[in-house]
Amino acid sequence: MSKLFPYSTNRLHGLDHLRAIAIILVMVFHFGPGTPKWLQPVALIGWSGVDLFFVLSGYLIGYQLLSEVKTSNSISFKRFYLKRAFRIIPAYFTVLIVYYALPNLRGGRGMPPLWKFLTFTQNLGLDIETENTFSHAWSLCIEEQFYVIFPLILLTIGTLNFRKKVFYLITGLILLSIVLRLYSWSEYVQPLIDIDAKAMTFSFFEKIYYPSHTRMDGLVVGITIASMAAFDSKLLSRLKKHGNLIFLIGICMLLYAYKISENLVSFNTTAYGFTMISLAYGIILIAAISPTCFFYKIRSRITLVVATLSYSLYLTHKLIFNLTKRWIREFEITLLSDWIFWACFIAAGCVSLILYLLVEKPCLRLRKEVLTSDIAILTIHKKMIDK
Repeated sequence: MSKLFPYSTNRLHGLDHLRAIAIILVMVFHFGPGTPKWLQPVALIGWSGVDLFFVLSGYLIGYQLLSEVKTSNSISFKRFYLKRAFRIIPAYFTVLIVYYALPNLRGGRGMPPLWKFLTFTQNLGLDIETENTFSHAWSLCIEEQFYVIFPLILLTIGTLNFRKKVFYLITGLILLSIVLRLYSWSEYVQPLIDIDAKAMTFSFFEKIYYPSHTRMDGLVVGITIASMAAFDSKLLSRLKKHGNLIFLIGICMLLYAYKISENLVSFNTTAYGFTMISLAYGIILIAAISPTCFFYKIRSRITLVVATLSYSLYLTHKLIFNLTKRWIREFEITLLSDWIFWACFIAAGCVSLILYLLVEKPCLRLRKEVLTSDIAILTIHKKMIDK
């Protein structure tokens, strides 16, 4: 196992822990009936795992781009999009092919048109009443849209007074997201509350939960922390000196946000629950990158493995849960037994490991070779010009 998942000297273990927590939250949330009783409180708030993923993506991608802007006043779009393409597309397309080539394995009530998956727009207008198969790809769509749009925004605002512009951008996006959620609530959800609870729930997911413009909070919080890190913020430096305290504050805020958002399909969650949860995860992320925090110092092979497999797990877990339950049902075994839960999780882990070893890892290795050769060519070209 140590050969497949080696520790690296520059690895931030705190981020591994957060990534592992995020995917476990999502998987427990998606498991449905049969979740062990002691995990049912986790299942209730498991949906927030995607918000943690958004915060992590906003931080990691934001830091990468903002650091490049700081050092060179530009962005290498070719390099950035190549890195994202090699990271995202191979495993995603592999799973997508399985869903479309083997429809008997799917489960669910139907899939959106293929073009929506290919263009990463499946989250827009997603009606889970009729198209809930592979519906969890909605969050991947939001991240892909972020990868496309954010570099262009940075290019547009220019480098003059860059820090001030980024601050205004971040504040504006969070406020816009809240306003758009409130508008969608009053226009599409609230009118259905006393008429049709089922229709109200579907409307909430379609108009508030899935769309990119109403779920910007996590990404923006991550970008905020990235901008503080990239531009050597004195505030971030002071916060990182008190890592354990920051972690405790983040956990307390998260628990309060969970309490507010106890009912996902609610006005509280719509108005401030999503934002508070993202802010809480952001505070915990600051602790996770603080050398003074215990969360930063802990090394765990388990979270390293889960974090490394998190993307493959995310893509495949619902399909594997469905197939495992279907296979067990043929033996007339009740699906409410705790061991069914663990069987499904082990099966999902095995399949994700196969996908990682056969698709993800080779493509990441190829990405490294392509980008290395690209840098070498650029260096030679520059030397020729200088001569």
